Amino acid sequence: MQTRSRTILLAAGAAALALMMGCGSATSEAPPLTPVRLGKVQTIDTAQANTYSANIQPYEQVDLAFKSGGYVASIRQVKDANGHVRNIDQGDYVSKGTVLVTVQQDDYQQKLTQANSQLTRAQADRDRAKLSFDRMSALYSAGAATKPDYDNANAQYQTAQASVDSAQAQIAEAKIALGYTELRAPFNSWVVKRSVDVGALVGPATNGFSLANTRSVKAVFGVPDIAIGNVPLGSTQTITTDSLPGSFTGHVTSISPSADPKSRVFSVEVTIDNPGDRLKSGMIASITISGPRRGRKVMVVPLTAIVRNPAEPKAFAVLVAEEGSGDTAKLHLQNVSLGDAYGNLIAVESGVGMGDRVVTSGATMVHNGDTVRVVP
Repeated sequence: MQTRSRTILLAAGAAALALMMGCGSATSEAPPLTPVRLGKVQTIDTAQANTYSANIQPYEQVDLAFKSGGYVASIRQVKDANGHVRNIDQGDYVSKGTVLVTVQQDDYQQKLTQANSQLTRAQADRDRAKLSFDRMSALYSAGAATKPDYDNANAQYQTAQASVDSAQAQIAEAKIALGYTELRAPFNSWVVKRSVDVGALVGPATNGFSLANTRSVKAVFGVPDIAIGNVPLGSTQTITTDSLPGSFTGHVTSISPSADPKSRVFSVEVTIDNPGDRLKSGMIASITISGPRRGRKVMVVPLTAIVRNPAEPKAFAVLVAEEGSGDTAKLHLQNVSLGDAYGNLIAVESGVGMGDRVVTSGATMVHNGDTVRVVP
């Protein structure tokens, strides 16, 4: 019995020791290092061509709002890919004049009926006043009626005619209000957003749909002042995207009259014909613009390397990688003074030196003092 008890105690002690060693190894295991990509600070010649990143936007986009309020009675029905009937929604194409949604029309139809009834009565009163005026005119011409009698008959006729005009105006107003119970597509477009459902109570200025016309699209990008002279209005530009093969040609149709106070770049729009709707709103495109004839050497880093210094909200900084062992490196935050943007690069006037390695991908996921894993 003593031998058996000693064996049990030894087994329990070994199990506890193994458990403690297991817990110790689990708690001492280091967390995985955050992967980042590095790039070297380099110089470029500002006279060379620079590639700018552009955002594809629809040529026209509008929010359709109601002018006549009430409960939504119906929404246009379409068939989905499976043949099921559903309400029209985001991503559907609509032709100009298509009725997208209708508000209950009973109240507006009743007002129109009342206006028509008022017109009928006003016309009857006018016809009677016209007969009375014609009779009085004949008597007055024959000297059988006085001037006050003639003037009174004329005034009654003019009043009756004014009532007819007022009734006709009320009919026109009622028809307009009835027409506004329907929201129609103002042009051939794609539905960007539907904001109402059947049974919803809407009022004047309630948004029902957002529509975008992409028969033409705009590539919008920013250009620094030293390069704005290379993109004159009307000039032809070539646009490429990573998602579509080939290139697209457009013309500069708009240039901002002033630079953005934060980025110090001018907004430029290139309008591109898009008959096949290949270019979609929100796509990222690239545009290459030639540089000035007389350039200079500037030190640059990718725009993705620039971060805000948490300790100095108004300061810009980069995360510089110190030499490490193997594929690891330790980072330190370094404030920098920025210059002009050149496509996807930005000039750095001070803070770093040529050949310094900075984080270009994953900069927002790491912090000062972190040790990271460098990936190619």
